[in-house]
Amino acid sequence: MTATGAEAIIGTLADCGVAACFANPGTSEMHLVTALDREPRIRSILCLFEGVATGAADGYARMAGKPALTLLHLGPGYLNGGANIHNGRRAYVPMVNLIGDHAVTHRQYDAPLASDIASLAAPNSRWLKSVDRLQDAGTLAAEAYAASFGPPPGPVSLIMPADIAWTPGASHVGPAVNAGLVATPDDLIEQAGRAITKAKQPAILVNGTALHPGGAEALRRLQAQGVRVITDTFMARQGRGGGQFQPERLPYFAEMAVETLKDVDLLLIAGTKAPVAFFAYPNTPGAFTPKGARTLNLGGPEIDSAGAVARLADWLDAPVGSSAANWTRPDAATGDKFNPHTIGQSLAHYLPEGALVSDDGVTSGAPVYDALTKAARHEWLGHTGGAIGQGTPVAVGAAVARPDVKTVCLAGDGAAMYTIQSLWTMARENLDVLTIVFVNNAYRILKIELARTGAGNPGPAADGMLSLGNPDIDWVKLSESMGVHAENARTCAELNDALARSMSTKGPRLIACHIA
Repeated sequence: MTATGAEAIIGTLADCGVAACFANPGTSEMHLVTALDREPRIRSILCLFEGVATGAADGYARMAGKPALTLLHLGPGYLNGGANIHNGRRAYVPMVNLIGDHAVTHRQYDAPLASDIASLAAPNSRWLKSVDRLQDAGTLAAEAYAASFGPPPGPVSLIMPADIAWTPGASHVGPAVNAGLVATPDDLIEQAGRAITKAKQPAILVNGTALHPGGAEALRRLQAQGVRVITDTFMARQGRGGGQFQPERLPYFAEMAVETLKDVDLLLIAGTKAPVAFFAYPNTPGAFTPKGARTLNLGGPEIDSAGAVARLADWLDAPVGSSAANWTRPDAATGDKFNPHTIGQSLAHYLPEGALVSDDGVTSGAPVYDALTKAARHEWLGHTGGAIGQGTPVAVGAAVARPDVKTVCLAGDGAAMYTIQSLWTMARENLDVLTIVFVNNAYRILKIELARTGAGNPGPAADGMLSLGNPDIDWVKLSESMGVHAENARTCAELNDALARSMSTKGPRLIACHIA
């Protein structure tokens, strides 16, 4: 079938299985926009900022297990979306970024929006090509889709010049073969099993598919066999709650992480990398593996860690049984204390079965994570890349992929402001997302880090750069201006009433929790 270059790209991606496009297009993408108009298999969703589009593609892939398409406008559009492409790369999710470019014939003029897109996109792209010949349009689209699965999976970038997009004579191409995750070799499983039997304090650091729903039983079996099971601090997707086995979580702060691992004499690694600090600090180690401990790597993000852990448990003949303990929904918080701990307790009471929780809570996220151990079964979508501003976009994408369940976003006030345009997309698409904003009117994490880095006591200038006051943000007005119903909560009673209303109502809502 003969098509324009744009139609060949979009049609081929639809043939491959792409079902969602998060877009912020410009003039160079107009023929791609009309090609999407003629492709009913792809749901086109407008995002008012490219960082929302790329973060939404991340959240979608975490839940759908396949890539969404982003449509970005030239180099500046890619740069606007870059932080959440970085987060998606660290989440090891497939993502296809379709970046419009000037016409091939127009590149010679160095127009104001011209840039070296390939150089800008390369660091965060596991695969990158430009469609500089019409006959390659369909082929490169299929290749991009397959390349996004890796291994390991990650963002890919396909650059589409405007004149290739509008020119007829291209063809759709059939889906390419996706490589997918790889299996850990049998001899490595056996080597790990033998090492465990000889170790006094074995532990395994896990991430990836081992943390997905259904993976808890194999992890529980290892723990029952005497292997401490520890997760990375941040994970793309983790099944939690409902009485199922909950591994330890490696602490964020370096001193605490070192203390957690100090007695380990064998550290197995599955679906991740050896643990290191987020940042360097004076007189603090950057790597956490204890001196003298043996490290045995079953494979990084490229492996199916769920399969590796299950096979290791089988090799050890670890006891089989239910991974779920008796579970009772906890009571909501009451009393005068209103902080992330009590907010987490109330959320654990009201959170519905099967909910998705997107975390961008920064300093408030960890207490809520701990509290939700007692909640109904849910999935936690963690902050993998460290670039704040991913919470609300990831919630958008997760809700598009899973419209059958409630999605909850936890966002620090500073983090939420990075990509606040997500609220508009939630309203326009009527997504079932509850956003909980922790309002402390500060970059609270930076106040902690200022002390930890030994930077000295803050003066007026430093305080001003860490404060979000003067003026205070009116979260209710801001949210409702974008079509999302919002309310304030300053006490446990107010929060409980708001949560009860939000969980019984479909559609987007926001609760501003004032904890300053």
